[in-house]
Amino acid sequence: MFSVRSLTVRVAHFYQGFFVTSLHTSTAKMVTEKCLAKGSAAPGPVPQDKIRIYSMRFCPFAQRTRLVLVAKGINHETVNINLKEKPDWFLAKNPLGLVPVLETSAGEITYESPITCDYLDEVYAGKKLLPSSPYGKAQQKMMLEHFSKVTPYFYRIPMGRRNGDDVSGLETELKEKFGKLNEDLVKKKSKFFGGDSITMIDYMMWPWFERLEALRLEHCMAGTPELKKWTERMWEDPAVKACMFSTDVYRVFMESYAAGKPDYDYGL
Repeated sequence: MFSVRSLTVRVAHFYQGFFVTSLHTSTAKMVTEKCLAKGSAAPGPVPQDKIRIYSMRFCPFAQRTRLVLVAKGINHETVNINLKEKPDWFLAKNPLGLVPVLETSAGEITYESPITCDYLDEVYAGKKLLPSSPYGKAQQKMMLEHFSKVTPYFYRIPMGRRNGDDVSGLETELKEKFGKLNEDLVKKKSKFFGGDSITMIDYMMWPWFERLEALRLEHCMAGTPELKKWTERMWEDPAVKACMFSTDVYRVFMESYAAGKPDYDYGL
């Protein structure tokens, strides 16, 4: 059953510093856990031995980059941003106003989650998350493109429910999407989407599956045994454990977001 994550997940390794676990205390530092809003002072220069991520604690796109940072053991610091009242200095770094954003000590800026993740994998030594062959890389990018058509359902269905709409059709479509992911694992005969160990595509997809229960979408996983096994394996990954929140925490944040008053600092 999808709920096998049980206590391990529900306790959720949710320390105040969810981003820093005993496995990674030497590689991660929070400049500030509370988000910085319009009118706040810009943080100082990035230290020579670190890379900085501008993030938001509950953003699935930023979580992709945090997962890669932790998985590769990259020495970094985190600055959280109030995405409703963005600081002017943050907009100067990324005019799109989105997270994640990476900044090096040389002042080099990269943004957009796939770009930041690929950048980290290419620049930093250690575990390589992308395949070594150009074709292998292309396969993962194509799969990510397909998955980009899945993520809208995670927003459209809950929003439809709140508006009192009939979302059964959307749920059926999501079940079909999950069914195709399940078929992919069956065909590959592998534990993960890139083989028998976690690769980039798994981390790129994971944040939405972590939120399934909070969004009350876990029933859409019915009839996908291999996909369920994938989620169970992902829950056991050290980087996933380091970067996750509990279902209850996600629900509180999502309720505040739906009310138009997102509590970016909830739990601090």
